[in-house]
Amino acid sequence: MNFKRMINVVSAHAAGERNDVITGGVLDVPGNSMFDKMKYLETQGDDLRKLLLQEPRGSVTQCINLVLPSSHPEADVGFVIMESEFYPPMSGTNTICTVTALLETGMIPMVEPVTRLTLEAPGGLVRVEAQCSNGKCTSVKFSNVPCFVFGLDQHVEVPGLGTLTVDVAYGGMIYVLADAQALGFAITPDEAADMVRVGEAIKAAAAEQYPAVHPQNPQIHTINQTLFAGPVRDDPLGLRSRNGVIVSPGRLDRSPCGTGTSARLAVMHARGQIKPGQRLVHESILSTEFIGEIVETLDIGGRPGIRPTIAGQAWITGFHQYVLDPTDPFPTGYTLSDTWRKNG
Repeated sequence: MNFKRMINVVSAHAAGERNDVITGGVLDVPGNSMFDKMKYLETQGDDLRKLLLQEPRGSVTQCINLVLPSSHPEADVGFVIMESEFYPPMSGTNTICTVTALLETGMIPMVEPVTRLTLEAPGGLVRVEAQCSNGKCTSVKFSNVPCFVFGLDQHVEVPGLGTLTVDVAYGGMIYVLADAQALGFAITPDEAADMVRVGEAIKAAAAEQYPAVHPQNPQIHTINQTLFAGPVRDDPLGLRSRNGVIVSPGRLDRSPCGTGTSARLAVMHARGQIKPGQRLVHESILSTEFIGEIVETLDIGGRPGIRPTIAGQAWITGFHQYVLDPTDPFPTGYTLSDTWRKNG
């Protein structure tokens, strides 16, 4: 059989969120940095994302990571993150899954009990400490890109909901953070469909009414996702809270969300609710957990910011070889509005 493409993928999930990792079939992508490579894929090579994430091969509930050589002198390897509709500069679950796939398949040598490595994400360098035992990653902790607040207590007019008070922050993606309890959500699985509907409406309104541009990279702009923040309570490890992140085109992140946790840490720090060295146990809608901690405060283009670490675990679930038959009528897949919902 003569296939047009053959792509090797390691499937994994972190805290319930499926993030596959391409380990073969793509040699490299033009660009000097991972951000350049991401923009090339977005503008000239988007067929790869569509092939693997859209139906009939993919689904709306997964993401995929492309492992690539990095030219950065401090990076061991680079990766580009692809979501259903978007190329984010950074993603926590995708980082955890990519590190786990690289180490557990031997693409990067595993050192027990701790493997240290540096990834180049499109958003910047990500330094990693992976706890390893008997050939398995039992925990992956990464130092995220600098995170900061765009605005606290912003008023947004949302059709059908009225005026909401929200926060806007960057944690590797740009988030609008809304009070879950004020909107009647306890962030439980039975609320998922309603949370998606409301969350997409909030995101669309906030993105239009509150322009947000990264002060150091204007190509990173516009609110990407809604985070529903639950009440904060004390925990033996520090603080604990529940959250739910809505990923476009309309579904819940199954994990506690690494960049969402980072954005929330930035907001909490700006409000004086958490200090450097204090940990936040962040729960997902599935009650899975990430542990976030502020390890540094810093200036980001004139804005006060933080550098957080996020820790979690991933599990490899399968090994796949995707192929494209030259006669396949869906070389870039397709979407249907029953699951690939659109705003409006």
